[in-house]
Amino acid sequence: MQSLFSPDLPFFRGNLHTHSTLSDGVLEPEEVCRRYRAEGYDFMALTDHFIGLYDYPIADTLGFRTPGFTTLLGAELHSGAMANGELWHILAVGLPADFSRANAPHFMPVEGQETGPEIAARARAAGAFVAIAHPQWSGLTLADARSIEAAHAVEVYNHGCAMGCDRPDGWSVMDLLLSEGRRLNAVATDDAHFTEPDHFGGWVMVQAEENAPEPLLAALKAGSYFSSQGPQFRQVTLDGDTLHVSCSSVASIIVQGHGSAAIAHHGKSVTKASLGLTRFRKSPWIRVSLIDAAGRRAWTNPIWRDGGPA
Repeated sequence: MQSLFSPDLPFFRGNLHTHSTLSDGVLEPEEVCRRYRAEGYDFMALTDHFIGLYDYPIADTLGFRTPGFTTLLGAELHSGAMANGELWHILAVGLPADFSRANAPHFMPVEGQETGPEIAARARAAGAFVAIAHPQWSGLTLADARSIEAAHAVEVYNHGCAMGCDRPDGWSVMDLLLSEGRRLNAVATDDAHFTEPDHFGGWVMVQAEENAPEPLLAALKAGSYFSSQGPQFRQVTLDGDTLHVSCSSVASIIVQGHGSAAIAHHGKSVTKASLGLTRFRKSPWIRVSLIDAAGRRAWTNPIWRDGGPA
């Protein structure tokens, strides 16, 4: 029997993608942190654009930590061109404050700069949790996504992209990568700039020993979390060919896998379900979505049928 979550560890709510006046956000870093703390978040990462236009900022948010609220250092990295000719956007959370500058003077690719895969690999080697940012918004191709071998995760929901251009999705790219054998996890984020209703809409719920940077980063890298817009997973257990799900009140529990494999359980105020996995016998992975009565979703990370990690 394989359980996705530990019964002994607490969950901490966090946002991994946010901007301030250090780049193109409209609020000062201290006010961004205050608002997330006031909204009940346990932690956040301020990830301003790491380009020359803004003097390559890695926001010093250590002074905004309080008992019960912590911050992770990070940035949104840019370097090299994707297949469509635009600059890469790569989320890096847990960067050292002295992470070496890229040759990225502005939001256009320039000759001789690092490629996207190279700067992602450098961030991971420096200790960061690395995610491919907003694939649908970026116009990312599958070949682009394949190239970021250093990624821990794909940004599968971006609330800023949902509100600003109706392009929030990363699951289509993620599922294809999973079916190719890439063991990646998923993150939902805000990408908040506070220029529109782009905040408090997508987050991660991380299981860690304590709400502190090192345990949180270790849990993120291990995939010990789920992503949400509101609904909550309590437990997900794989028992042979049956999946047991317990959760907050939802209208639908859906399991997805390789290709067209999927099964759904619908109802009113559903808090648990057991779903047979006969359709998934040729799928090496499955994942679970929750949808509540308001249409808000939550997503597990992929569950590999061989019991291995992402």
